Amino acid sequence: MAKNRDNPVVLSRIYTRTGDDGTTALGDASRTTKTDPRLAAYADVEEANAAIGTAIALGSLPEGMVALLARVQNELFDVGADLCAPVVPDPQYPPLRVDESYVERLEADCDEHNEALPPLRSFILPGGTPGAALLHVARTVCRRAERTTWAAVEAHGPAAEGDPEAVEGGVNPLTARYLNRLSDLLFILCRIANAGHGDVLWKPGGER
Repeated sequence: MAKNRDNPVVLSRIYTRTGDDGTTALGDASRTTKTDPRLAAYADVEEANAAIGTAIALGSLPEGMVALLARVQNELFDVGADLCAPVVPDPQYPPLRVDESYVERLEADCDEHNEALPPLRSFILPGGTPGAALLHVARTVCRRAERTTWAAVEAHGPAAEGDPEAVEGGVNPLTARYLNRLSDLLFILCRIANAGHGDVLWKPGGER
């Protein structure tokens, strides 16, 4: 992998064979096993990002929603970059970290987009329009990514950048909080994608 000033990451070769022993490099150049919970977390984040990309490509979503989701896709790369770089109390070269502003931005998005929706009177089923159905897939993958991220926090210890009591090699818990808010936003966007068609409501067993 090479770097230049115009683009910080240039992939000159895709396969390296360095992971053939079951290990992989983290963002700080240390190596860990491919079964490390940290890897499961950012793999699920990547899967959530791919699911969002599929919704954008195939879902016939409104232009404004596509722009919002494109921003989220970039933020998910930030989340992955954070997860792959173990937290240390005083890093020599501070890596990219998710901070409170990421979470607050999603909360503002949730408030803005939920305001125009009618209150829910029942649970809704994943489905409806193609765009809504694809966003439901992205939402559920995002919820899994949150769970695996919390598992990584539990395995390696929570830590905040610059905290003198930070756990060496810890995981930034703000990444999990970001994913929690993102699943909420995706739920709201699912409902918007079904606008004009209506939510697909759950009918409990006795009512079917």
